[in-house]
Amino acid sequence: MEALGGVVCFVIAAFIFLGLLLIAAIKIVPEYQRLVVFRLGRCVGEKGPGIVILIPGIDRGIRVDLREQVREIPHQTAITKDNASISVDFIWYYKILDPTESVLAVGNFEAAAQGMATTTLRAVIGGIPLDDALSEREHINAQLRTRLDEVTERWGVKVTNVEIREIIPPREIQDSMNKQMSAERLRRAVVTESTGTREAAINVAEGEKQASILRAEGAKQASILEAEGAQLAQALKAEGFAKALEAIYATAKTVDQKTMTLQYFETLKGLGNSPATKYIFPMEFTSMIDNFVRGKEK
Repeated sequence: MEALGGVVCFVIAAFIFLGLLLIAAIKIVPEYQRLVVFRLGRCVGEKGPGIVILIPGIDRGIRVDLREQVREIPHQTAITKDNASISVDFIWYYKILDPTESVLAVGNFEAAAQGMATTTLRAVIGGIPLDDALSEREHINAQLRTRLDEVTERWGVKVTNVEIREIIPPREIQDSMNKQMSAERLRRAVVTESTGTREAAINVAEGEKQASILRAEGAKQASILEAEGAQLAQALKAEGFAKALEAIYATAKTVDQKTMTLQYFETLKGLGNSPATKYIFPMEFTSMIDNFVRGKEK
């Protein structure tokens, strides 16, 4: 019984040992990772994704993440070209393109990259004046990315982007910047006010000009209409005189000598009723009376 119990224990121990060996030998590598395998100290390449079997005690695997990573560089003090001290922090993005080189070419990639980023930042900031450092962030980002990428390329790593988050100048520079900003805002307000005043004056002058043009145009039209009315009135008056003369002329054609004599008699009758004591008769009157008397005799 003791021998049987020992065999059972040995079998159980063997199964446990085999299970532990399988657990140590079988590795599951996700799609975004690779397993760099070393066999007896020699690199045999990268494995994965999926199930990777390692020989326990002989093979050793180092996982490498292929996803794009982001790291933060805390505030670093840098001296600009014009000897101004500023504090800068930024973040940088990288992606491992060659897992084997990222393991073989550098001992601690992140620590090396962080040290390279800080020294590169100081070198870039030291080559530009303070005003450019404050206003040309995109230019600084591009220089940082280019220089970091030149270094990390031999490690199988690609620096995809660099973004400066904050630049803090010294206190006295901040005060002068605030004063400059206030002066610039005051200047813009004065310019805006003067521009508005000028535009208002231009609009008023333009309105007065248009009003004067309209008044002159109205006076012109009124004068034309008045002249046309006067002309039409004169034409109508002349036409009336012409028609009256035509009527008088037509009537005069029908009047004979006797009718004219009778008209003279009517005139003499009126003269007789007047208080005047002297009368003047035209010479034609005697001949008309003579003709009238002869007419009666006949």
